[in-house]
Amino acid sequence: MKAQFLATTTPLLAGAALLGACSTTPGGTMDNTMTAVATIPSAGIPAGTGYFAQPSTLDFGAPDFTRISEDDYVPAFEQGMAIQAAEIAAIVDNPAAPTFANTIVALEESGRMLGRVATVFYALTGANTTDRLDQIDTEMGPRLTAHYDAITLNPALFQRVKAVYDARETLNLSVEDAKLLETTYEGMVHAGAMLTDSQRERVKAINSELTTLTTEFSQKLRAATNDQPLVLDRREQLAGLGEGDIKAAADLAAEKGMPGKYVIALQNTTQQPLLPALEDRATREALFKRSYHRADGTNPQHDTRMLVARIAQLRAEKAALFGESDWASYAMWDRMAEKPSTAIQFMEQMVPPLAATQRREAAMLNEAIERDGGNYEVKPWDWYRYANKVKAERFDLDEDAVMQYFQIDKVLEDGVFFAANKLYGISFKKRTDLPVYHPYVTTYDVFDSDGSHMAIFYFDPYQRPSKRGGAWMSNFVDQSYLRGTKPVIYNVLNIPKAPAGEVQLVSFDNVNTMFHEFGHALHGLFADQRYASLSGTATARDFVEYPSQVNELWATWPEVLQNYARHHETGAPIPAEMIQKIEAAGRFNQGYEFGETLEAALLDMKWSALTPAQAAAIDTPEKVDAFERAALKDLGLEVELVPPRYRTTYFNHIFSSPAGYSAGYYSYLWTEMLDRDSRKWFRDNGGLTRANGDHYRKTVLSRGGTMDYFDMFQTFAGRQPDVQPMLEARGLTGGGETPPVVRK
Repeated sequence: MKAQFLATTTPLLAGAALLGACSTTPGGTMDNTMTAVATIPSAGIPAGTGYFAQPSTLDFGAPDFTRISEDDYVPAFEQGMAIQAAEIAAIVDNPAAPTFANTIVALEESGRMLGRVATVFYALTGANTTDRLDQIDTEMGPRLTAHYDAITLNPALFQRVKAVYDARETLNLSVEDAKLLETTYEGMVHAGAMLTDSQRERVKAINSELTTLTTEFSQKLRAATNDQPLVLDRREQLAGLGEGDIKAAADLAAEKGMPGKYVIALQNTTQQPLLPALEDRATREALFKRSYHRADGTNPQHDTRMLVARIAQLRAEKAALFGESDWASYAMWDRMAEKPSTAIQFMEQMVPPLAATQRREAAMLNEAIERDGGNYEVKPWDWYRYANKVKAERFDLDEDAVMQYFQIDKVLEDGVFFAANKLYGISFKKRTDLPVYHPYVTTYDVFDSDGSHMAIFYFDPYQRPSKRGGAWMSNFVDQSYLRGTKPVIYNVLNIPKAPAGEVQLVSFDNVNTMFHEFGHALHGLFADQRYASLSGTATARDFVEYPSQVNELWATWPEVLQNYARHHETGAPIPAEMIQKIEAAGRFNQGYEFGETLEAALLDMKWSALTPAQAAAIDTPEKVDAFERAALKDLGLEVELVPPRYRTTYFNHIFSSPAGYSAGYYSYLWTEMLDRDSRKWFRDNGGLTRANGDHYRKTVLSRGGTMDYFDMFQTFAGRQPDVQPMLEARGLTGGGETPPVVRK
């Protein structure tokens, strides 16, 4: 996943992704004939003070966490906003006629101090927050929103931008310059630059309130997740868990002041990782329901429903101000899919075969329960336990035995890094001298195939209360030839930490996640752009997950597996037949694994399709519940057995920032289509080869947000994307021909 925050790379991207004379890297070439540089008069621009006033003196501008305190952030934010405001005033007041250099590039390069403080601050609020950081987030969020609105909705600034845009055919711009001009102009229009004065003021008020509400949603959800673990009195209630998990539960109980008890912390998703192993059905049910009801008012202290209702109302109202019928139509303006109908039709074609798969698999699980002596029908808290039993019977697969081959440092260095070296020629060297924000974080230098130092990579794998759920990638420093900066990138995961003294093993799911998040990192590492706002992962929401999913292919590629998947005690490589079993078993249980994601994506679209009148009618917690029930029932899937991966009340992706993944959770499925079709291309062309890696780097990974995404895929694959490989991989087709997904 790509992380989100109020972007500061350019004022036109408020609410966008935090992922940031030109030379050419081996990843490809860009047309950089334009040599315009920012020309902001320095007179009247205040000077900043404190740590964030200047770029870090560490390698590549990496943050020096030894010099940053929580007291630095508010002054730095305030100074950064004041400096950027002065920079914008200088652009507006420039007596010279608007040019690409004195307006577009100057705007792109404004706010550098603000960008430095924001990248560090939002990295920490996601990965290692404190009460004080949360307070600052609550305080600064609306102020930052107002600051960015003052830029994007500035009529005089827009007139200068529009003057350059209207003259674009006469400017002889390079490809990237033209794209920057286009995104700057269209971004301001989308923000509200062409609205009336009264409409712009209402947009500002809505944006401010959305920032406050979504920040509150995120903080309330983290509290609901952290404050409601399952507490158990007896060891026998944990029957089925390994000794390490039992010890971890006992240690967590002691840490929380309940010695002698056992505590299981909640994860961010509906399903919980320990459910399959737990033998006691009452414990399974209690853990599942603790997760499912974490923020729906079952515990009155933890209720996000009215926040959701108000967020939905404000989004619908904002869309209406722009003449759009609903939030999805407004939010998808820059997506590859372009229109809600394209995304919905893409997903709905999968519902009938998926519903049949869910019913078929549920019947199989009921048979397994009966064979096991159970006198009940499968429920969500039973599903994975009995799905794993069926897997074990059908495929002779022992999940615990599989884990013995996946030691985290081996997975990273001998698996993830090894595959990147084989494909792209890059290499890695661990370093211990860089300051980090938590002791669990490790850092690596990254070297290109010619030996040049190209980037720094931070790896933060372990779960802790100060970290929000999920996994993500982002940048401390964006690549930009204009700025002379190289990427400083981090991956964050939530892998349960092994007890002290034990080998840190990871599940195969977490192995996939490590490859996935490093796919995002590669997208940032190979950035080859002049402008930070177009660099690396600065792409559409329904494209950015594509390279990360493709990188999962190499987790089970035989040459890669043989290098990293070795038994932690014997050193023996993972048996080929075990991998065959993993892959065969991976095609089982699609009713749940694919179903929960599709349901969440369609639920997101239901919330995003509300008209202002429909949203206004959802004005009580009970009506939020009723809307969710009706929305899920309308899907035609077995939602009572397979609830969505995220319920409304803890759907962090779509309610924790003003835009985020709202009307965009379908992106995981859309990009899976691109991914599966790309995997077919790799297999058809020889697999793990340097030639294939260089081609993918040149045509996709190095292009950032500089190209049309259908054109980018066409350049890579030689054709438009085809949904058939995805449907076949998911077992949702009998092999019949399905038309490729072409541009409408």
